[in-house]
Amino acid sequence: MSLLAAIDHLMQDNAPAVTDPRSTRLVSAWLLLCCAMIFAMVILGGVTRLTGSGLSMVQWDPLFGVVPPIGEQAWEEVFSSYRSSPEYRKINIGMDLEGFKSIYWFEYSHRVLGRSIGTVFLLPFLYFLYRRMLERRMALRLGAAFVLGGLQGLLGWYMVKSGLVDHPHVSQYRLTAHLTLALLIYAWLLWLLFDLRFPRPAKNDRTTRILRPLSRMLLGLVTITIVSGGFVAGLKAGLAYNTFPKMGGQWLPPAGWMLQPGWRNLFENIATVQFDHRLLASLTFLSIAAFWLYAQVRSPGAAVRYPAHLLMLAVLIQVILGISTLLLHVPVGLAATHQAGALVLLSAVLLLNHRLRKVKSPT
Repeated sequence: MSLLAAIDHLMQDNAPAVTDPRSTRLVSAWLLLCCAMIFAMVILGGVTRLTGSGLSMVQWDPLFGVVPPIGEQAWEEVFSSYRSSPEYRKINIGMDLEGFKSIYWFEYSHRVLGRSIGTVFLLPFLYFLYRRMLERRMALRLGAAFVLGGLQGLLGWYMVKSGLVDHPHVSQYRLTAHLTLALLIYAWLLWLLFDLRFPRPAKNDRTTRILRPLSRMLLGLVTITIVSGGFVAGLKAGLAYNTFPKMGGQWLPPAGWMLQPGWRNLFENIATVQFDHRLLASLTFLSIAAFWLYAQVRSPGAAVRYPAHLLMLAVLIQVILGISTLLLHVPVGLAATHQAGALVLLSAVLLLNHRLRKVKSPT
């Protein structure tokens, strides 16, 4: 029996789920913790990428891999495995043990945090199920999130394997898929948290009905822009054309259509990938600014007005962070902050959509 089927069977019991305020607070606090850990996981993954640490662990034991090397001999064994990898032979040749430790700890922390998220999610989830503190619909959605989390772990190792070859470079396709699934899990849990904290949507008046499809468009645009950033990170495209708004003195990317077939330029050409991210980011900023101005004219209620203000502030800060990261040649701290800003922006646009959501009348 699958996990979701087991949850469904359990929730078929005639005893109703407990939905008192205390249970809601406990589940909300747990979901908030899970979202915060996933937020940290994405940022740590970005730092791991930026510091070139992602291929430092050439092996991973899913059961006992949580224990780091202890003692000089254990470190020498792990370092010996790394010295046989293509990355050491072709990129980090001559690196000493201390240098290896500096990259090893980033990747190790990233993997251990991922396993910790699974534990922090699963154990309280089982407890809430046992105490019948979750409604059936919420329980099934949370079960689906756990399944996605398991797939994310497999996808992470699949991504790393793409770099443990003669060409020690992680596939930008796999990296972006790994990032996208992380965003999906984060957004999924955050939406469920909003369901608990904001059970009533904004008043369904004419203004809300006009703004609702616009907010969905913004959600799609923000998501596509963040995903395009995954290709920028995967190709290290931010290290090229460190000028703004022009690229190498031109408005259009130099050599932006040199690969054949043409579609490859969108995902494999450094110049085109960076240009696409710039273009999408600019379009996102202008679209959110237009939405915000329109919302001021329409004067929606506070349930929509405050999320709109938050979204406008988030995109303004994110644009400043993005341009600064590019002009300063992608310093690790600033680039990690830019990635954090992307998650804040996604959270803000999700909140706006949640407040504008249309709730079906009970039949």
